Amino acid sequence: MKEKKRFTFVDLLRGWALLVMVEVHIFNVMLIPALKETGWFGILNFINGLVAPSFLFISGFAFVLSTQQKREDLFKVNYAFWKKLGRIALIFLAGYSLHLPILSLRRLMNFYSYDVLLRFYNVDILQCIATGLLLVFAARLIIKSDKAYNIFLIVSLFIIVLVSPWVWGTDFTKYMAVPLADYFNSMNGSYFPLFPWLGFLLAGAVACKYFIDARTNNMEKNYINAIIIIGVILAASGHFFLSEIFNLSFRTVRPHPLFFIQRLGYVLMLLGACWYYAELRQTKKSFVLDVGKESLLVYWLHLQIIYRHFWNDQSIASILGGKLNLLETIAATLALALLMIGVAKVWGGFKKSHRKLASNFTLGLVSVCIIIFLMGL
Repeated sequence: MKEKKRFTFVDLLRGWALLVMVEVHIFNVMLIPALKETGWFGILNFINGLVAPSFLFISGFAFVLSTQQKREDLFKVNYAFWKKLGRIALIFLAGYSLHLPILSLRRLMNFYSYDVLLRFYNVDILQCIATGLLLVFAARLIIKSDKAYNIFLIVSLFIIVLVSPWVWGTDFTKYMAVPLADYFNSMNGSYFPLFPWLGFLLAGAVACKYFIDARTNNMEKNYINAIIIIGVILAASGHFFLSEIFNLSFRTVRPHPLFFIQRLGYVLMLLGACWYYAELRQTKKSFVLDVGKESLLVYWLHLQIIYRHFWNDQSIASILGGKLNLLETIAATLALALLMIGVAKVWGGFKKSHRKLASNFTLGLVSVCIIIFLMGL
């Protein structure tokens, strides 16, 4: 329990990212289109654009933190090793399940259009996270030296960010199948291809490595202060160099490395803010912490509620899409957020009291769904 208390800021940032993510999806889908043309929505849209980078960053940060704590066990390929791999596999499965129109492989391949298959192949944020965690995990197992491992993470981060504009201009379907090509860019509709989004996860992994070193040397607060200062410099640099001072052709590069730098700056500031909040308030219990600890469940479930076709081949998104005014959209956001907080609190409490039973239930449910999907019922 002591270790969890020290890293409360991690769950705070992840929890807030998820709660704002609920708002993002509700507002983007349900708000009347005319309201999206107003000035305030532009500001909201920029803030909402920090959610995905924050979620990716803290996923990499938390993974390296947990891996470092159980490093020796991982090298022995025992329970801790398989638990990590199982978690990554679960994230992969959750990501693709969100794109499934029906839980049947046979019907998916035989009765649905190619456009539906393309949407199923699309890479979303969960697939991006799972791939990134698998890369970071494999590298940790292969590279025994801490210094060499950190160099690998930094070099990988720079490569991802710098080559992303070239990768986005390349049609990878000429060289590989669509399901694999979708991991490289958005040509076929992927929302979060590895380039450049994996860079945020790698940045989180690098930041965690330096956090661990600072904590070991009793310089945790100094590290957080440095993170905030670096964040301010990165964000300000992004705004400056992407401003109209520079020519249009420079600013229209996609995805722009400065886009990454600007948003990473804000994420670093948010990380520092969560650390200071946790320290000043001595946060032990919070609905935000509950959501942060059950991030995968909250992410998966709130999207299922919004987009899954439950009746008459309709979803909440198709029924209410673009029809709600501002107050109604806020009410819908609060209602879904409160539901997610309740689910996180109940499931988190159950896991705490019955950890083995909760683990077996999750494994059993996922296994049954996979069998049903493969059997094509």
